[in-house]
Amino acid sequence: IVGVIAMISWSCKTAAPVAEVSRAGMKEMVSNPETTLVDVRIPEQFSEKTSPGAVNIPLAKIEDNLDFFRKQKQIVIFCNSGKQAAQAVEILKKNGIQNVYDAKTLQNVTAIKKEQK
Repeated sequence: IVGVIAMISWSCKTAAPVAEVSRAGMKEMVSNPETTLVDVRIPEQFSEKTSPGAVNIPLAKIEDNLDFFRKQKQIVIFCNSGKQAAQAVEILKKNGIQNVYDAKTLQNVTAIKKEQK
């Protein structure tokens, strides 16, 4: 249980920036039904709260799911505060998946979805 608590405490902290997308661009991507929203937090965090329609692929499993990502038209990645999302985007881009964007946080995605209503 101590290991789980340690994982949760460091699971999603601020990271170095990845290529930025404008707020309007991100809003368009998040609202596009062909965009796959991916929550890279651990399953326990995902089950507590996520964005409607998001799939959960924890950061540790990103490379195990490259075929899934290659089949997606457009991918938006998020976590709690940005670090894991940025790492996931970096991993995917290093593996040739370029149609991936960093929405940084669940809070960001939630706010964008609320703006659409």
